[in-house]
Amino acid sequence: MRFSVLVFVLVTICSVRFIHENKAAENVIDQQSMDSLWGARVIKLRAENASRGQLFDQGNYAMFIHWGLYSQLGNKVEGKTYYGIGEWIMNQRMAGIPVSEYKELAKTFNPIDFDADAIAKLARDAGMKYIVITAKHHDGFAMYESKACDFNIVDATPWGKDPMKDLAAACRNQGLGFGFYYSHNQDWTFPGGGNGPKVDANGKTATFDDYFEKKCLPQVREITTQYGPIEIVWFDTPGAMPKHYVEKLVEVVHQNQPRAMVSGRAGHELGDYQTLGDMEVPIVNIDGLWESVDTTNDSWAYAWYDENWKSPKQILERLIACVARGGTYMLNIGPRGDGSVAMRCANSLRTAGDWIARYPQVVYDVGGSPWQHALPWGDVTSKNKTMFLSVFQWPSSGELYLPNVQQDVERVKLLCDSESVDLVCERRGKHIVIKVPAKAPDPLASVIQLNFSKTPIIDPVLTIDPEATTRLPVEFADVEGLKKSEKRWMEKFGEWKRIVHGHEFNTDAELSWEVDVLVPGEYQVSLDYAGEGRLVWQVGIHGGKSIQNQQNSSHNYQTFPIGWLEFPESGKYRVFVQCLEGDVDQASLHTILFDPVR
Repeated sequence: MRFSVLVFVLVTICSVRFIHENKAAENVIDQQSMDSLWGARVIKLRAENASRGQLFDQGNYAMFIHWGLYSQLGNKVEGKTYYGIGEWIMNQRMAGIPVSEYKELAKTFNPIDFDADAIAKLARDAGMKYIVITAKHHDGFAMYESKACDFNIVDATPWGKDPMKDLAAACRNQGLGFGFYYSHNQDWTFPGGGNGPKVDANGKTATFDDYFEKKCLPQVREITTQYGPIEIVWFDTPGAMPKHYVEKLVEVVHQNQPRAMVSGRAGHELGDYQTLGDMEVPIVNIDGLWESVDTTNDSWAYAWYDENWKSPKQILERLIACVARGGTYMLNIGPRGDGSVAMRCANSLRTAGDWIARYPQVVYDVGGSPWQHALPWGDVTSKNKTMFLSVFQWPSSGELYLPNVQQDVERVKLLCDSESVDLVCERRGKHIVIKVPAKAPDPLASVIQLNFSKTPIIDPVLTIDPEATTRLPVEFADVEGLKKSEKRWMEKFGEWKRIVHGHEFNTDAELSWEVDVLVPGEYQVSLDYAGEGRLVWQVGIHGGKSIQNQQNSSHNYQTFPIGWLEFPESGKYRVFVQCLEGDVDQASLHTILFDPVR
């Protein structure tokens, strides 16, 4: 799904400017017909003309919004701050607010600063193609006018307005798609809902069927019939919800909104695409339709203390990584209880969006990288016989390596805004070396476009770059005598981390990677690992030299230097790692890193 070489003059122009400041579809990307909202940089993508799933499949970038009754608390209850994801503040694992007390909060919920037009324009300025917002989260409070249950923003609050009507209209005005998040299984305030009250107001036992028939199904009918065309219904946390309930919901969505997609978290593999784990950005290409959901700071919903915002560069790195792996990136904002959006969040999104507006061909209606993983200096998206290189680590030597490409390049261009200049490249054995200016033309990521006469054939073997730090995750390793598995944990409540690690070492256990060394020489080797006490590690080359060192360890993953390892000539090697001494069965290896010694 999912740059011609600048001479010195163009590089200078770009630098000065910065200082002062999967299928083809008609009418998706039209750089010629620019809209005044983005000046000369708007890509038109009208939701009304999109076929089913088109925005998802070709837009590749969306805004997620977590906003609800919980937002006015901002993770503070009775003077105490609870650290973690804000939309779970009611839950027993956070503040444990009783149902009756939580419902009382609606009487003071008055989001007078909510501006649907401003939020839609922010999404447009950010380069996003559709918005998905919480119609009802696990707390059961509907953020729209619902006849099925009066615990909603119109009937239960002094504000008394339906913000979803305004946002749906604002999205259409901006040419954006629109969709709803709906917690279909969990409902903590309605009798019979998942993890909700077990009895109704009369003390009668309530079943899940009671919740489903009286609230869930009617509300899904409401959100799919009252807000015009929608692109996605994003169900979440199905838990042990029986299959026939999910089948009915999917049927209703497709009946009422034939163009709408159903998220992979509907359950029972009944969604239209796969949704990865929260905050998960994959490191290897994934087949089929899929999305990564991430957030601009640590919490999904507003938390008063959370100022840990992703920078524009981090946003672009994660967005392009998802597109280059063949997927879609949906990035969340959490408006405050008054409906306003944090300025730091908005500024990061707009700055990243300005980059996207300069290089739209990198992100929209393109496919994944033919290398199937990131390269040490950045990442690659592609379309037919064209590649777009997003270079985050610019080579100071003036040479950028493109490894293991069978075909010769027809043309290479370095892009800078609307300008481009041809670059020179040469073949060195299996590799293409592009001659680039000494200074990166774009401070966030410079873009190089490669054109081939036919679709290039790539050997996706891992490579050790002569300039950029090369990271070899355990996910790509072969293992012998130990285990390799996924590991997920929370930093704070709900803030998920995910890696693949090598663990349960013994002194004979080994992880190894096949690598292609582009330039011979000395490389500093480091290991990223967790463990207990001091550990002795050995890193070496099969049939060649090895190095060995003792370093301390920590319960969290840290990077420790091991030493210098020499590759005497360019070519393919198999490098290995062993844990030889110490509490080896507690060691957990995540990544081996190589930095060229200059």
